Amino acid sequence: QVQLVESGGGLAQVGGSRTLSCSVSGSNFIIQVMGWYRQAPSKQRELVATIVTVGPTTYGDSVKGRFIVSQDMTKNTGNLQMNSLKTEDTAVYYCQNQITDTNSYLRKDYWGEGTQVTVSP
Repeated sequence: QVQLVESGGGLAQVGGSRTLSCSVSGSNFIIQVMGWYRQAPSKQRELVATIVTVGPTTYGDSVKGRFIVSQDMTKNTGNLQMNSLKTEDTAVYYCQNQITDTNSYLRKDYWGEGTQVTVSP
C-alpha cells in the first residue's frame, strides 16, 4: 500500500516563500510522475506543477517563474518551493503521484490528503 504525506503548509506573507514536501512510502513501487495540485475555496482543483522522474517539469500558468518543483528519487520525496507568494496562492495543496506497482506493472494515481497554505497581505 502506497501512501503520500504532504507537509510544510501554514501561514505565509505576500512576497514570502514556503516549501511543501511530499513523502511517498510503501513497497514495490516506482514513481513515474510527481505532481502538485491546489484547490481554493469555491474553485476547481488546478494543476500547480508536475515533474516526470528523470524528465521534464511543467507548471501552471499562474505559478510559472515563482514556484519550483523538485524530486529526490533516493528518498521518494518531492518538494514544491513557492516564492513571491500572492494572496491568490491561498489553497489546499495536494501531492499526486503516478505510481507503477513493480509486481503487477499496473499504474495508478495516488493522492495525499492535502496541506493548507494561507497567504496574508
